[in-house]
Amino acid sequence: MALRVETTERSGWTVLLVTGELDLVTSPGVRQQVHEAVAAGRRDLVLDLSGVRFCDSSGVGVLIAARRLMRSCAGRLRIVLPAQGAADGSHVNRVLAALGVRRLFEVFADVDTAVEENARPLSA
Repeated sequence: MALRVETTERSGWTVLLVTGELDLVTSPGVRQQVHEAVAAGRRDLVLDLSGVRFCDSSGVGVLIAARRLMRSCAGRLRIVLPAQGAADGSHVNRVLAALGVRRLFEVFADVDTAVEENARPLSA
C-alpha cells in the first residue's frame, strides 16, 4: 500500500495524517512533510499514525528525527497511535515499544485529544 500524507490545521496545530506503510521507500516523504511544516514556521505538529499499517526501522528513524527537529526549534511534536489491538496503527505502537523508544514521544489516542492545550499523553 502506498503512503499518503494529508496536512490539515486543528486548533493551531499542524496535523499530518499518515496512511499506508512507513518504510525505507516511503519514509523520506514523511520526513520532507515535517521539514516543510517547520520551514513554513509551524512549531506545533501532530503526526497521526493511526492509519499506518507497517513501520520498519526507517520509519522509526524518521519519527526520531522529527522529534529532534521539533525540539531544536523549540517546537512540540505529538503522535497519535491507537491502543493495542486496534486494526490500524497498533503496529507502530508495538514497534516503538519493542525498540524502547515509545517513551520518547508524547502519544495520544486521537487527534482531538492531541490538539488540546493541556492534554496528557498516554502512558507507555
